[in-house]
Amino acid sequence: MKELCRKYNISDATFYTWRKKFGGMEVSEARRLKAVEDENAKLKKLLAESLLDNEALKAALNRKY
Repeated sequence: MKELCRKYNISDATFYTWRKKFGGMEVSEARRLKAVEDENAKLKKLLAESLLDNEALKAALNRKY
């Protein structure tokens, strides 16, 4: 294991983190997990932008002239 880490220039901690997350998965499962995580990040970003827009609209409507 240490030889592989040296060969690919990664730390032991990175290897164990990767193994904890992906150990026992097939390549197709790992790819699907990555796709789902990417989609989740995109949806979270869209939600955050929507919430900011809502707050800006509320502030504009409540502003007194």
